[in-house]
Amino acid sequence: MIFSKNRTLNLNQNNNILKKIDFTMKLVNAFLFALTLSLLISCGDKKDKKKSSFSIEFNGNKQTYTLNDVLRGSIKNAKENEIDSIIYHLNDKRIGKEIGLDFSFGLTDEKLGSKFVQATIYHDALSEVVSKEIVLLATTKPKLYTYKIINTYPHDINAYTQGLEFHGDTLYESTGQYGKSSLRKTNYKTGEVLQQVDLERNYFGEGLTILNKKVYQLTWKEKVGFIYNLQTLEKTGNFVYGKSIEGWGLCNDSEVLYKSDGTEKIWTLNPDNLTEESYIEIYTNTSRIKSVNELEWVEGKIYANVYQQNAIAIINPKNGSVEGVIDLSSLQTKVKQHPSLDVLNGIAYKGEKNKLFVTGKNWNLLFEIEILEKQ
Repeated sequence: MIFSKNRTLNLNQNNNILKKIDFTMKLVNAFLFALTLSLLISCGDKKDKKKSSFSIEFNGNKQTYTLNDVLRGSIKNAKENEIDSIIYHLNDKRIGKEIGLDFSFGLTDEKLGSKFVQATIYHDALSEVVSKEIVLLATTKPKLYTYKIINTYPHDINAYTQGLEFHGDTLYESTGQYGKSSLRKTNYKTGEVLQQVDLERNYFGEGLTILNKKVYQLTWKEKVGFIYNLQTLEKTGNFVYGKSIEGWGLCNDSEVLYKSDGTEKIWTLNPDNLTEESYIEIYTNTSRIKSVNELEWVEGKIYANVYQQNAIAIINPKNGSVEGVIDLSSLQTKVKQHPSLDVLNGIAYKGEKNKLFVTGKNWNLLFEIEILEKQ
């Protein structure tokens, strides 16, 4: 009986194992069938996908250009289709209509940065679009500047400076950090805070600017800006960011506002509704400048702090070209050294040629400096 029982158990176990193997093989076969089917479908997709018979080639295979260059190239017509016409765009800007395959365009009036040359080709009652990327760089390398200290003034060492701008003799300042952000009126000569509005703890204050008797203040990641009465600092409204990533720096040319967002872009804001209408990208003659921070409008140029760099870039607001760099790297050594000390940030212009007021995050001093070209 014992032998018979064991044998019966073994047979049952074997049957169970065979069933499991059979079920496993069915799963494997189903998987292989699905895999084969997907490969057949993908191969069919690749076979059916129509490859354009046209392509763009630039003379000399160049990818980088300056505003002094002429962009020259041609459309390669691999299948020798009979072409009716070709319409060219540089990003969204139409730059010409040609019948021939060769093209040339002047770049003098363009903005710097990454662009796509796009050709819409009409042939045989059809149209095809092909494109290729180029990068526009500044024509000349930036001039280098240094500084001379004219005066020093007290500055609140607890102020994490994000924005700085004069209105008359009053210095307006925006400070950052969650739970510590504020908008302030200050006496720049004494460092006294004349009036202060604290932001709610969930807002991180950023750049500011003054236009039409209003103070505009950005926040960092909250995608909202605040509007205040210039005299009373009463909050009168707010505005939201549309296309820009974050709020960093802000300035104006007395007509429109300019806003940095922590990338290489500076946005132009409509003064009536604060919508982002366009942008420039900041480039030197060799490279892109990222982390553009606090901004100030100075004699027709945008002066910009570059985050974590103790320097100020002088930017052409029409095309984004960096025309100069002010080296302020030694200035941070002249303030009180302490654990919360951070980088240069804060540029204010009071109307005197070649003179600026600058400070930094948690600096105990505000510097009045004269800008000098390096020899």
